[in-house]
Amino acid sequence: MNADALQWFKSTYSGSEGGACLEVAVSSHTIHIRDSKQSPADGPTLQVAPATWAAFTEFATR
Repeated sequence: MNADALQWFKSTYSGSEGGACLEVAVSSHTIHIRDSKQSPADGPTLQVAPATWAAFTEFATR
């Protein structure tokens, strides 16, 4: 899936001044993750299964 076609979002904890933020987009079978400082058109993305993302976020919120 084209990264431009996805609806990307950042955490509400991320400030508007930039910095070290991740953006996430959800598609039917994949969670897409990218660095918000990268150019959206050509920046790399990490793609994981929804179960993997759920396990990560559960661990990160402990």
